[in-house]
Amino acid sequence: MSTKKEIWVYAEQENGKLAGVVFELLSEGRKLAEKSGYTLCALLASADGKPMHQELFNYGAQKVYNVEDPKLDIYQNDYVAKVVDTLLKSEEPEIVLYGATTIGRSLAPTVAVMGWAGLTADCTELDFDTERNILLQTRPAFGGNIMATIICPDHRPQMSTVRSNVFKKEKVGESETGEVIDLSVDLSGVRERMKRVESVVEQVNTVDLKAADFIVSGGRGIGDPKNFDIIESLANTLGGAVGASRATVDAGWISHHHQVGQTGKTVCPLIYVACGISGAIQHLAGMQSADLIIAINKDPDAPIFDVADFGLVGDLHQVVPELNKQITALKS
Repeated sequence: MSTKKEIWVYAEQENGKLAGVVFELLSEGRKLAEKSGYTLCALLASADGKPMHQELFNYGAQKVYNVEDPKLDIYQNDYVAKVVDTLLKSEEPEIVLYGATTIGRSLAPTVAVMGWAGLTADCTELDFDTERNILLQTRPAFGGNIMATIICPDHRPQMSTVRSNVFKKEKVGESETGEVIDLSVDLSGVRERMKRVESVVEQVNTVDLKAADFIVSGGRGIGDPKNFDIIESLANTLGGAVGASRATVDAGWISHHHQVGQTGKTVCPLIYVACGISGAIQHLAGMQSADLIIAINKDPDAPIFDVADFGLVGDLHQVVPELNKQITALKS
């Protein structure tokens, strides 16, 4: 398993715009690189990658492996998988990270099969074991009831897909520099098994939890679906969005667009207020990266208090309206 001591981040892009998860992976990749002594690199496959290089350097990439081809203008899994597989075999990096996006969840397993590499999906935490030189990949397992740390000791590269909004975006600077390595991959022999005929962007009136700085979420502890009015009132006062636990969504109390957790959205707001949420590991996987967590629950032993920065033990039907009243007064 002789490899280059490099950590690669697949720089997912569409229409010349890098996906937000790329910056999160580069930010976390810098920490892994510092711990391991490896070089942090980005792999960019596009029709024209030059306008995106500076952003990759600004978030910590030391090298950009750049492949340009007109066939890469619109994402096609077969073309991009050929590019990634070819470069992994020729350059032999130690670690490759992908976003657990629609594209990443399609690309990463395809490449893993092509190269007989290990792949851990939907990671929520990454670390590096310096004694064994192994990537530690943590993800929810057994229906989210435990957090399992997975290693890949016998095959390279070690590959992970990582959920968006798990790691913070941390820019290094505005005019960072690095090395661009231009490579070419022959795509003429790739059989195009699917073709994009048309792209339709549908505007739907749904909550954008991933972009919200303030989220107030309700769980089964709110007691009744009509009590989401209390949650919504506080969210409106904060200028934020309404979230929900899986239990309330499954019960039909609120739309699945509001669901936070392992099977919902992963969020990273400035403030996350959990109302009547016990703190099941499936829910924590989707919100524990928030800058500040406030928990309101009448059960003092609720697991949510173990991760909360501030905990209020009491009846949310009394606490939340009073909190709303106080915040409104401060704002006025």
